[in-house]
Amino acid sequence: MDHADEEPATKRAKLSDGGGGGDDLLSALPDDILIHILLRLGNADVSARTSVLSSRWRRLWAFLPGLHFPPDTDPDTIRAVLAAHEAPALHCLRVLARDAYADFVAAWIPMAARRLSGDLTFINIASPDIVRDEAGDRDAFELPCFENATSVSLQLGFLCVAVPASGIASRLTDLHLDNFRLQPPCVLGDVLSSPLSPSLQRLAIHDASGVDKFTIRSESLLELELMNLDGLQQLTIVAPVLEELRVAFCFLNFRNPNQPVANISAPQLVSLEWRDAYDPCSVQLGEMPHLQRLGTGIFLVYGPDDFKPNRDCLSFLRQFKVMHSLTIPLLYNSAIGNNRYLMEDMTRLPDITLLCLPVMSKGHSIGASSFHILRVCTGVRKLALKYLEAHTPCSSGCICDQQTLWKTEELVLDGLQEVEISELSGTEREGEFVQRLFSWATALKKMTISFHHSVTESKAKGLCQMLQSFSRSGID
Repeated sequence: MDHADEEPATKRAKLSDGGGGGDDLLSALPDDILIHILLRLGNADVSARTSVLSSRWRRLWAFLPGLHFPPDTDPDTIRAVLAAHEAPALHCLRVLARDAYADFVAAWIPMAARRLSGDLTFINIASPDIVRDEAGDRDAFELPCFENATSVSLQLGFLCVAVPASGIASRLTDLHLDNFRLQPPCVLGDVLSSPLSPSLQRLAIHDASGVDKFTIRSESLLELELMNLDGLQQLTIVAPVLEELRVAFCFLNFRNPNQPVANISAPQLVSLEWRDAYDPCSVQLGEMPHLQRLGTGIFLVYGPDDFKPNRDCLSFLRQFKVMHSLTIPLLYNSAIGNNRYLMEDMTRLPDITLLCLPVMSKGHSIGASSFHILRVCTGVRKLALKYLEAHTPCSSGCICDQQTLWKTEELVLDGLQEVEISELSGTEREGEFVQRLFSWATALKKMTISFHHSVTESKAKGLCQMLQSFSRSGID
């Protein structure tokens, strides 16, 4: 009995240093395994505190290839940990903060820029009650030069940032700037162009103010995304190897609409998404012989006459005759009242192979709008229809039911071979539309349907049986 009692005590003595024995079993593990354990802690400050466990752990944390700081970490702690870091390279740094001010970032980011040879992610979580203008009035911090970093993602919570004219990244390949105000007289495009950013391949700028003109000339840029650049007046892009471009809500500002002025030279462009104001007189897209994928802004199905975003969408589409893939988001307002049916303004579309229709239906019938688009581009070979939300169906007397042509008129889609429908809720209107789709697509070979997460398993089985009753032999 005594021997049995002594055995657990012996084991406990070997597992900890506190019993006065030799090295514990955990400390006997190889360095690379111990470093992996510290990485799994996900907190650089906590990892540093493991030094108290034993002499074996004392400086081990300093050789971590990645450091992670959770919210509420003191900026002086971040700076001290970075200063004590001894690994040959810091491959990953992740810092989270809440409602941080500019001095919080300024305390540690210069040292991080000197030490980093990999990825930096900083996320400043701004409280909902902090409005953009108030946050921007706080002191600015200056972005340092990231000498060896390859990827930087800064979500700044509306902080004001200054960009040095000497540049910020000679080796940087990926840069994401989000939620910030640019301090004048900084010229962001000059800093990100090839002379100062010769390796930049992917650039995303979201939710920024103070960028009234953006001009970038890059020999290396492959992907560019500009979203919500409040107050943008002029856009110039010269990027001979650019493959993907997305511009959204930069000129389209209902409070202070700007005439879109853009000049884009991107001869290798493959994908273009323009969800913004458009005027062919002031937006010059240049030659794009390799363009295959096209995306537009939302098209409002019911609304007021001469709705400008619809007009811009149609004007943009008229610039293209043939396209492999086209994405047109359809939007219904919840209350459409006596608004006009606007789909009839869409009289032509490019000759396309793949049609993608993301739909925000707000519970309304999409039969008429989808039928109209399919009637305009009967040569489509694949249709991808995605419901973007689930809503309770509108009332039976809604004006969306007044458009009945799609229920009676025949439509021959003899090129349509594949259909994907995502987030189906299983309403009666949805079922009716799918049934009509089967009858239109005489050459259909494959239909894939996924249901919204709210659809129960038993309901999904019933819907599958109903859909199979519409199907024909030879359709997967």
